[in-house]
Amino acid sequence: MSSAYISKILDGVKTHHPGQPEFHQAVEEVLTSLEPVLARHPEFEQNAILERMVEPERVVMFRVPWVDDQGKVQVNRGYRIEMNSAIGPYKGGLRFHPTVNLSILKFLAFEQVFKNSLTTLPMGGGKGGSDFQPKGKSDNEVMRFCQSFMTELSRHIGPNTDVPAGDIGVGGREIGFMFGQYKRLRNEFTGVLTGKGIGWGGSLIRPEATGYGAVYFLEEMLKKKGQDLKGKTVSISGYGNVGTFIVEKINELGGKVVTLGDEYGYVHDPDGIKGEKLEFMSTLWAVYRKSAKEYADKFGVTWVPGKRPWEVKVDVAMPSACENELDAASAKTLVANGCIAVVEAANMPCTPEAVEIFHANKVLFAPGKAANAGGVATSGLEMSQNSLRMSWSREEVDAHLHRIMKSIHEACYTAAETYGHPGNYVVGANIAGFLKVAGAMLDQGIV
Repeated sequence: MSSAYISKILDGVKTHHPGQPEFHQAVEEVLTSLEPVLARHPEFEQNAILERMVEPERVVMFRVPWVDDQGKVQVNRGYRIEMNSAIGPYKGGLRFHPTVNLSILKFLAFEQVFKNSLTTLPMGGGKGGSDFQPKGKSDNEVMRFCQSFMTELSRHIGPNTDVPAGDIGVGGREIGFMFGQYKRLRNEFTGVLTGKGIGWGGSLIRPEATGYGAVYFLEEMLKKKGQDLKGKTVSISGYGNVGTFIVEKINELGGKVVTLGDEYGYVHDPDGIKGEKLEFMSTLWAVYRKSAKEYADKFGVTWVPGKRPWEVKVDVAMPSACENELDAASAKTLVANGCIAVVEAANMPCTPEAVEIFHANKVLFAPGKAANAGGVATSGLEMSQNSLRMSWSREEVDAHLHRIMKSIHEACYTAAETYGHPGNYVVGANIAGFLKVAGAMLDQGIV
C-alpha cells in the first residue's frame, strides 16, 4: 500500500509542479526511500504528511529593479521558498546565479528540510535567491542590487520566521549589503541573516564549516570500516570555501587532495595541494574569482580542459561544485579505478544513476543532505550566538560542529539498519530526517 501512496504523491508533484525536473528529482529521491517507514507508520498516510511535505508553505516571487554603473535600470527576479517550519524558523541559503529558477530553488528547499532536521538544531527548511549574476559586477552594482532585493525580502523574513544565509554567488560582501539594508528598513539589529562578518554577529568556523563537516562525516564512515584517511588520495571538483577547507582538513588527517576544478576543466596535481599551493588556492576563487587553470599555470601541473576530475584514480571522491556534476559514466570510471568512498560536499552533485552504481558496487556513499550539513549546522550555531548576544571561540564552534557531524552520521547509520538497509546512507539520511519533521507535523495538527 505504501508504494501506491508514494506513486500517487509523485504523480501529483509532476502534475501540480510541471516543468520543474530538479524538484521532481529531489522529491522522488526522498520518497522512494520512505517505503519501509510508511509501512510501519500508517498514521503518516492517514494525516497526508507527504502531501503536505511536498508542497511549500509559502512561495514568494518578486521583481528586483536596480541601476547599473551606466545609470541604466536593470530588472531581475527574486525568490524565497519557505518549505517547512515544523521544527523551527525557515533556514537556507540565497543563491545569485543566472540559472536560478523555481525548480532549482524548490529542489534545494526540499533538501534543506531534511538536512536541517539531521543537524539536531531547531531549524525548518527554505531557499531563495535571484537570477542576478554578481560575477563581473562592480561592488556598487552588487550593493544596489542587494539593497533592492532586501527591500522586498525584508517583508518576509526575521530571526524567528526565516533566516537566510549565503549560497552560490552570495558571500560575505552580499550578506553585508543585505544585512545593512534590513537594519535600515526595520530599525533593529537582529540575527536575521547568517554568514555575517565576525565583527557584527558572525560565527568563527563558518567559512570552514561545510568543508570540515564533510571530512568529519567521511572520517566516521571510514571508522565503521576500520579505516582512516592516512595515505588516502582524494579528488574534489570545486575550489571555493568548501574545497579549500576540505583540503585543509584532509591534509590535517594525513590524506592528500590531488584535483580541483571548475566549469572549464580540472587540475591534476599528483603531489597534493598543500603549503604554498593551498594558500594560492584559498584566494583563487574566494577573493579573485579566477579560473582553476591559473593554479595549473602557476605550479606547472596538468590542466585538463572541458572535463570533470572523476577520471583521476583516487581512493575518495568529494564532488564539491554543483548539482548533477557526477553522472553514471563518471561513477563507472571511479568504481573501475578502485574508489572506496564518495562524499557529496555540494547539493545533490551525483545523479540518481551514479548513486545506484556506487551502491551496486559497495562504494561508501554519503548524500549531501548529511555530509554537506556542516555549513547550515554552523549557521544554526551562529543563530544561537546571536540570540545569546555572545560569541564562542574557534575551538568551541569546531567542537560543536564535530559533535553534530558525528551525530548526523550515527543517525543515518542507525536509521538504515533499523529499516532494513544497512550501510545505505541515502536511505538512512532520508528516513532520519523525515521522521523528525513528520513527527513534529503530527504533533502540531493540520497546519
